[in-house]
Amino acid sequence: MAGNEWINGYLEAILDSGASAITDEQRGSSPVSVRDTGHFNPTRYFVEEVVTGVDETDLHRTWIKVVATRNSRERSSRLENMCWRIWHLARKKKQLEWEDLQRMANRRWEREQGRRDATEDMSEDLSEGEKGDTVGELVQSETPKKKFQRNISDLQVWSDDNKGKKLYIVLISLHGLVRGENMELGRDSDTGGQVKYVVELARALSMMPGVYRVDLFTRQITSPDVDWSYGEPTEMLSSGPYYADGNDVGESAGAYIIRIPCGPRDKYLRKELLWPHLQEFVDGALAHILNMSRVLGEQIGGGQPAWPYVIHGHYADAGDVAVLLSGALNVPMVLTGHSLGRNKLEQLLKQGRQSKEDINATYKIMRRIEAEELSLDAAELVITSTRQEIDEQWGLYDGFDVKLERVLRARARRGVNCHGRFMPRMVVIPPGMDFSNVVVQEDTTDADGDLKELIGSEGTSPRAVPPIWAEVMRFLTNPHKPMILALSRPDPKKNITTLVKAFGECRPLRELANLTLIMGNRDDIDEMSGGNASVLMTVLKLIDKYDLYGLVAFPKHHKQSDVPEIYRLAAKTKGVFINPALVEPFGLTLIEAAAHGLPMVATKNGGPVDIHRALNNGLLIDPHDQRAIADALLKLVADKNLWHECRKNGWRNIHLFSWPEHCRTYLTRVAACRMRHPQWQTDTPIDDMVVDVEESFGDSLKDVQESSLRLSVDGEKSSPNGSLERNQAELEKVAEGKGDTEIQDQVKKIMNKIKKQVPEPQATSSSKKQTEASGQTINKHPLLRRRRRLFVIALDSYDSKGAPDKKMLQVIQEVFRAIRSDSQMSRISGFALSTAMPISETLELLKSGKIPATDFDALICSSGSEVYYPGTSQCVDANGKLCADPDYATHIEYRWGYDGVKRTLAKLMASQDGQGDSKPENSSSNIEEDAKSSNPHCVSFFINDSTKPKPVDDLRQKLRMRGLRCHLMYCRNLTRLQVIPLLASRSQALRYLFVRWGLNVVSMFVILGERGDTDHEELISGSHKAVIMKGVVEKGSEELLRTAGSYQKEDIVPGESPLIVYTNNGINSEEIMKALKEASKAASGL
Repeated sequence: MAGNEWINGYLEAILDSGASAITDEQRGSSPVSVRDTGHFNPTRYFVEEVVTGVDETDLHRTWIKVVATRNSRERSSRLENMCWRIWHLARKKKQLEWEDLQRMANRRWEREQGRRDATEDMSEDLSEGEKGDTVGELVQSETPKKKFQRNISDLQVWSDDNKGKKLYIVLISLHGLVRGENMELGRDSDTGGQVKYVVELARALSMMPGVYRVDLFTRQITSPDVDWSYGEPTEMLSSGPYYADGNDVGESAGAYIIRIPCGPRDKYLRKELLWPHLQEFVDGALAHILNMSRVLGEQIGGGQPAWPYVIHGHYADAGDVAVLLSGALNVPMVLTGHSLGRNKLEQLLKQGRQSKEDINATYKIMRRIEAEELSLDAAELVITSTRQEIDEQWGLYDGFDVKLERVLRARARRGVNCHGRFMPRMVVIPPGMDFSNVVVQEDTTDADGDLKELIGSEGTSPRAVPPIWAEVMRFLTNPHKPMILALSRPDPKKNITTLVKAFGECRPLRELANLTLIMGNRDDIDEMSGGNASVLMTVLKLIDKYDLYGLVAFPKHHKQSDVPEIYRLAAKTKGVFINPALVEPFGLTLIEAAAHGLPMVATKNGGPVDIHRALNNGLLIDPHDQRAIADALLKLVADKNLWHECRKNGWRNIHLFSWPEHCRTYLTRVAACRMRHPQWQTDTPIDDMVVDVEESFGDSLKDVQESSLRLSVDGEKSSPNGSLERNQAELEKVAEGKGDTEIQDQVKKIMNKIKKQVPEPQATSSSKKQTEASGQTINKHPLLRRRRRLFVIALDSYDSKGAPDKKMLQVIQEVFRAIRSDSQMSRISGFALSTAMPISETLELLKSGKIPATDFDALICSSGSEVYYPGTSQCVDANGKLCADPDYATHIEYRWGYDGVKRTLAKLMASQDGQGDSKPENSSSNIEEDAKSSNPHCVSFFINDSTKPKPVDDLRQKLRMRGLRCHLMYCRNLTRLQVIPLLASRSQALRYLFVRWGLNVVSMFVILGERGDTDHEELISGSHKAVIMKGVVEKGSEELLRTAGSYQKEDIVPGESPLIVYTNNGINSEEIMKALKEASKAASGL
């Protein structure tokens, strides 16, 4: 057929090019010649170009060029190009769909295998009659009545009877611009409904009976690009109910925004760039919580610290922070996901526009998903807005299985052992709304009156109206017509363009109503992000295409305080609110609109379904169906009886979404969690004058001496081994002299203590000298509580058999030499050794280097599962043997199941390719138990062949699917696999020392190599100073940390940080001291 010759050309080009067109070799070869045997051959050229690289955004640009081309031959070539691009995109989309189906099938198989393994292991504890209570049978046998009874459990509803509790609650919302007033919602994709939600939640919780203080943590931003208020460390949101009542007034009561600095101080970072700085945020938040707990303890705790009742993370990044904070403090954690990474990844993959690698590069989606998985590991409670979020979104995660969760909960109720398996409890609590500014009027046909009565009609003088009304109405030819209102960010998934098309193509709707689009705030479209700018440009083009001038309003700016007035304006015109989003996780704006008397038209995908079920105040639509959108809007606008009925229903049921109702349900659910907080078996008195006089005086006198050393004029310094004692006359001279008033006040306090009671100082001194002479000084408590600096040696340098090599001893000795070369630094500094080795091998290492264990204030052993304090009475048993800190063992016990982890992991490692199908019993396993390295909180295995083990990511996924929550790591040069409790790690052990002994993480220096165990990255980032010794560790275990396609090291460790310094010239004390001083100087500049 004439004009279709190019079809044969395509077929010939495909046959000629073949598969080589998409191979790497072809991509790397020289470009295909556009001339073939003397004539232009566009088909072959386009095959090569399109297959090797195509961008869907080019299609529209190409079509514009085609339309503008007059030369028939060039137009034909461009059309061929477009056809090939469309063909390739379709093929690529099908390939992605096939990969997605394959991945989902594998995932279902893994899930079923994990569920089967879990039920088989747990069936051993059931009686014969109970063994039929498997996952499938439990779910199938659950009648609607039983399900209803299960949902309305025997929880005691939170009431005024709890007023005496005085709780301290911590909320975390990390990203975006967070402040209490004039919120800049819509300024960017990070400052949206979540910001408004968490601020209002903090205010509402602080007004509930029994809640004393609520802290909302967010990032401090001092960038010149944002308002100065985001750099304020503290902002009060409310003073709490105690001020209003006039009783139990406390100066710290109420709700506050607490801003914690992390990352670059002068830059506003979008949420995808915050991941490497989370640990620094954790350390800053931990310092605030510890300080506030002490302050609240004085006010409401009878002198005992008032620990947080719960730590609640909002979104994945805050969930990651909440996991570390709740682990460091041993308090319950709650999670609200808001939007979920796996769900977003699935949607983006289905679009077929980007590969998984491209999506990950843009959104850091794999790091986000891992943070959400980790949050599921640690959370006691997960709060969702809708049931759909539980079934269709959280159900995609390894760490949550609805069926297995029901089985575990049933077993827990019967008191049957779950072998350490756990699934978080999911509850639906719709977000609350503040209706204090909403005036509900009588539902009559003239309830609002005519808009003409408010703004004046033509020929009359205009009346004063809210500024935002004037800003909206200036766009409209006839502002008295009913207003169709849409309020959202100009995000593609909000589907605003489809709404404009539906409005533009429906003539009756255009004649009957106006359309108002509140699409955030903008100054210049060219300065907006690509997706938002694209939506706005499309909207403007559609307005021009359908000639909607005078019918559509799209103001550039609005304040948060203007939003209620916008709803009121729409209600005055008897308009309709619409949310046409492709998927809406909840839909707060629908509730806001209903509170102001607006019926709704909303997407049928997501939260609006539950809102519609509760309010019954509108219609649900398919967001992809333009005709359905237009028909629903026209029906509500044209049928006034239906409009009034929907308005009346919304007002009648809106109380279900009030903040008091939300907070009452929230506190009821949280109170049902297993409450826990730091509890020490061994008391730690601050001023134990009678039992340990010498130690207490030593602390105080040492502080004075350190201060005097720092402020000394003549520069004279005492020997680091000199006595810390000063006679009374010298102290009185300091107290009465001129100088630093703070030092004088401190000395006076010490003098008062000395004058009150000094029980037998001579005998005590003599006894101390005798113990020192014997070289066996025993302190009651670790010296950590009096240290100003702590140098943590965490070098993972091992030989091929997993034994420590000589470099580890050399580093320890050189670090000691560097610190002790400065007598002032030596006096205020302590040392800790952090290693994957058990305590027995650690002591052998120190003994081989003739280093007394008592030179260390703490030994963190077995990858952070045990902490020892050499030279203290609390870590020595009756036989004089060193024993682990019992408080730390209690601290990390949460969700630890030694037997279940050991049995499951051995089975996984012995299976064919780690897939769960067991090998024959006579086949050799790649692992065997390392009993010497194991302890009650550490399961250790030898690795026989380092080339066979599965990466940590893969093993952790399989354990999560079986309900096991723990911390896995390969260590000691890939010779060991160790599994420890979820809350344990070498980095978390440092935070434990902060919580337990008051030694701030900021005062710690962590010395490590460029490589190490798979927990190596966790030790680098944070608010401590990291000194990385180059060229010391030849090989580590980090190669088995992640699978291909997972998140990367730069998502954990900041690329550039003043807190990370390097040594370059081998192992020597001068180089180490130089690096330490460099880190101190850099940190002081923050």
